[in-house]
Amino acid sequence: MHTNYYFLRQLAPSLEPQLTGLKFMECFSQDRDELVLVFAHARGKINFYRPFFIKATLRPDFSGLLFPESIQRARINSVDLFEEYYDREVVAVRSFLNERCLGITLEGGFTLLFKFFGNRPNLLIFSQDEVVELFNNKLTTDTQLIRSALDRPLDQSWEAYEQSGFDHRKLFPTFGKLVNAYLEEKGIQEKGEKEKWELIQETVQQLTHPRFYLTTFQHKPTLSLLPYGEIRQEFTDPLAASNRFYSAFMGQNTLSREKGEALRLLEKRLKKTQAYIDANLQRLIGLDEAVKNEEVANILMANLHQIPESPGSRSPEVVELDDFYRNKPIKIKLKPDLTPQKNAEHYYRKAKNEKIETTLLQEQLENREREIQEIQQQIAGIEPIESLRELRKYLKANPIKEEKAADGTAPLFKQIIHEGFVILIGRNAKNNDLLTQQYAYKDDLWLHARDVSGSHVIIKYKAGKPFPKTVIERAAELAAWYSKRRTDSLCPVIYTPKKFVRKPKGLAAGQVKVEKEEVILVVPKDEGLLKTT
Repeated sequence: MHTNYYFLRQLAPSLEPQLTGLKFMECFSQDRDELVLVFAHARGKINFYRPFFIKATLRPDFSGLLFPESIQRARINSVDLFEEYYDREVVAVRSFLNERCLGITLEGGFTLLFKFFGNRPNLLIFSQDEVVELFNNKLTTDTQLIRSALDRPLDQSWEAYEQSGFDHRKLFPTFGKLVNAYLEEKGIQEKGEKEKWELIQETVQQLTHPRFYLTTFQHKPTLSLLPYGEIRQEFTDPLAASNRFYSAFMGQNTLSREKGEALRLLEKRLKKTQAYIDANLQRLIGLDEAVKNEEVANILMANLHQIPESPGSRSPEVVELDDFYRNKPIKIKLKPDLTPQKNAEHYYRKAKNEKIETTLLQEQLENREREIQEIQQQIAGIEPIESLRELRKYLKANPIKEEKAADGTAPLFKQIIHEGFVILIGRNAKNNDLLTQQYAYKDDLWLHARDVSGSHVIIKYKAGKPFPKTVIERAAELAAWYSKRRTDSLCPVIYTPKKFVRKPKGLAAGQVKVEKEEVILVVPKDEGLLKTT
């Protein structure tokens, strides 16, 4: 929570008396994703008078702030930054409502703004509302930020909670993983709506008037505003807490860091796989408890003479017939533009898909159950390891399959990595054309939901490696999700090497011709069930 809104809201008022009245004297970088800001009352011949230092690490995998007593600047490999803003006095320090940003306001309307957005942290220089300079220039979308728009008012009332379906994540996106884990530990899922709301309000109160805890979360040193996990140390000063956390995180030995990361990834996979199993089981239970489409079709065929037809052999929208399977009446929805017999044929087709879906769900359940066993075996194999050499040897022999965001640089396409393969997803019709025509090569695998509009999906080819069935299945689930078939229980997705996909002249944006294809049936699944860039 060291870059969480609730912590930054405590950090800003603690920093303000330390910085207000000092001048921004120097900013330099000695490392690729690290910079040092120096503030002081005056510049001496050799040193600064009563300096205050801020060391910022802004890596995609970790960002944080350290406030050291002193810093030794290296004589080489050190670059000066933002020199035109030197000698400007600090007039305020502030956080931003419901946002992971910290701003240091300088005289003249300039703001040094630390942005801690996931894997895209950065330092921006604002002139009033407009971005004028960036530390990481690769994050080009940061130039579009507007300082006054960073405050994010959210309706967090009971009425909004009701409207959200009693899902606190929609009202409190600022909670983050640790707070949500704390609420889970407190049993929020088992409580009634009113009890949930009381627990949420108690938690918000703790976050508003917190103590600070150096703890362990997901096998990593963590700064928490709640008493959660294996607490190592407790603080009342946010600057001291930030310093201690930063030192603990950066001071992890290599074995602890690599072992913790391996266990974190495995536990993340275990949780996602279990969620996948739960979703498939719910769907199977639903199919088993519902009236079967084949039974509906049989009832229709046995009672064709009882179904009234309007002129043109049209059927009524709903008909009530005798359900001879259960010895009671049943109401059946019909398509008015079809005859009763054609409606029965329609239900027979749905029954065929229902059987295919049931078989597919059962196969996927078996695969996921095997996957859970494999993950548990890997966790059991890693936990007792006490040597870095042994850990790396084990991980080389038993690599961890991981699905994650492929890049933190605001890519053109949605993208994830699944089992080492990059999957790219088009964002709209023009973006689909760009992906397929300019960024896909002939040996890449191209996927699209069959017979409906949707995103083009590409699996990037890896030299000498065939596309695993599990990777094709995952990409197909994404293609189904990003299509008009998103709400279908089962979706056919076509796939083929990119060399068989052409775009003749005259076709609209996003339209292509496919010369050769195979089809896979999948349940639409988004990134969150198994994230995004």
